[in-house]
Amino acid sequence: MAKLSRRECWAGMLAGVAATRAAPGASLPPGADSGERRIRLCLVWGVDELHKIRLARQMGITHSIAGVSAALSQVPRRQYADVLAGIQTRYAAAGMTIAGVESHPVPAEKIKLGLDGRDEEIENYIAAIEALGRVGIPLVCYDFMAGIDWYRTSVNTPGRGGALSLAFDYQAAERQGLTRWGRVSEDRMWRNLEYFHKAVIPAAERAGVRMALHPDDPPVSPLRGIARILISAANYRRALSLVPSPVNGITFDHSVFYLMGEDIRALAREWCRDRKIFYIHARNVCGTREQFLETFQDNGDIPFAEMFSIYYRSGFDGPVRPDHDPTMDGEPNDHPGYAILGKIFAIGYLKGILAANRIPYA
Repeated sequence: MAKLSRRECWAGMLAGVAATRAAPGASLPPGADSGERRIRLCLVWGVDELHKIRLARQMGITHSIAGVSAALSQVPRRQYADVLAGIQTRYAAAGMTIAGVESHPVPAEKIKLGLDGRDEEIENYIAAIEALGRVGIPLVCYDFMAGIDWYRTSVNTPGRGGALSLAFDYQAAERQGLTRWGRVSEDRMWRNLEYFHKAVIPAAERAGVRMALHPDDPPVSPLRGIARILISAANYRRALSLVPSPVNGITFDHSVFYLMGEDIRALAREWCRDRKIFYIHARNVCGTREQFLETFQDNGDIPFAEMFSIYYRSGFDGPVRPDHDPTMDGEPNDHPGYAILGKIFAIGYLKGILAANRIPYA
């Protein structure tokens, strides 16, 4: 290969900058549709994580999923909008647009468990949604996993090449016994979800904020004595019907729906056409709901290229982020599933899939 001179290098760089500024669709893959509908690739790194934010920008990522619960829980409700506007300004200064918040915008454990004090949590929740709407943050990804959030029995199982992966074994989980909450029934969980939806979904609709419900992860019930209700497509349809609304929708983590044993292709087509998939978590896994390993995006059971073609061709228009990537060589495993190198690999892989399928992205 011929070596370029310094002048040729600078000329090429300047031409590239000029082309990017001149063409509105320059961030799209070659040949992609230049219409407004596109997939927005996101990462969940905090605005204070300056090294990670710089890496995100160097990867071409301009959208972020933010966590705001810690900040909002420190102030009275009347200050929520000001705090959110400040967070939004800091992301914008770093070159990032907030595409949504994850998980709950304010503490919600009493809501999920149906404990005394849940009405105050609901009042905080409604105020947070109203504030999100006022500052223009359009999405909340939330869950209804009571007592236990997403749960794994191992955070350092060797995967491909020795990368440290998250794994789940139902029998190992059961050997750990009940949580401090004891046994919580499915009927109680359904009552708690309905109570929450009846209070919050109408407020979200008024505020123009979409509520994207994440499936129970892993999709087994009970888990250490606590019922998990969002573990099947049928139960999701029931949840969406509790308070029907255009803002009552889904975080489609296709790995979890796959572990449920559902036909993820058919679900993606159905719920995209119904405009119910608001947000996608792009994980891959191998195994079953009782015993599985999380993998890199390119070596699990889920056909990523086919799924993303289905999402886009079926009308999906929203944020996507890679989730729970293995920890790679040379990195500490102090935040399992969220180390840097796995995210860099994931973004590159997703961009390749989108380009190959001629799917616009930002």
